[in-house]
Amino acid sequence: MKTLLKALVLVVISLSFISTGFAGDKMKDCIHMKDGKMMMMKDGKEMAMDKEMTMKDGSKVMTDGTMMMKDGKKVSLSDGDMVMMDGTMKKGGMKEDKEHKEADED
Repeated sequence: MKTLLKALVLVVISLSFISTGFAGDKMKDCIHMKDGKMMMMKDGKEMAMDKEMTMKDGSKVMTDGTMMMKDGKKVSLSDGDMVMMDGTMKKGGMKEDKEHKEADED
């Protein structure tokens, strides 16, 4: 009985680590600048951004890397900057995510 209980606990713990590992690998949907080009991440797949996009907060991101905030303020994205679909911007966000992923692999 104790062996069965230990085995069950081990299986549950193993499954929880596996599920969190896969969930953490999936990239969130966003728009980012990579090597001077605007890219879009959708369902874990990266593709070139081919048209202007309006975020949930009303801000707009253009294919030239310009972001027009809802209040009219213009922001230029630099390599590694990313904009989440809700309109929040992370300066160097893609670079930080890449560095964290590389550090986790070591």
